Amino acid sequence: QVQLAESGGGLVQAGGSLRLSCAASGSILKYARTSMAWYRQAPGKQRELVARITIARTTDYADSVKGRFTISRDPAWKMVYLGMNDVRPEDTAIYYCYVGTRDHGDYWGQGTQVTVSS
Repeated sequence: QVQLAESGGGLVQAGGSLRLSCAASGSILKYARTSMAWYRQAPGKQRELVARITIARTTDYADSVKGRFTISRDPAWKMVYLGMNDVRPEDTAIYYCYVGTRDHGDYWGQGTQVTVSS
């Protein structure tokens, strides 16, 4: 069984900071992981990529979060983090952890709510 457990969401004022964490456990730890990422989905909008880190240690960010958010992971690929600074009301969304594997498909966490008040 694969589990991706997000934590760290909550209510924060605009300009503040949050750090999201995602812990991988179960069968996924046996799979060759190719990337770990954070996506988000705001009410009435499609899910979008926020940040991604690949096996080659490259990172990608949505233009809207560049310079404010930072994705990182632990060396064992068991944890992925999203540091969020200078948050804005438009960052309000459910944030989902994602792990891509080479041969066993893609996996998603249940999501953690981030609400930014103005």
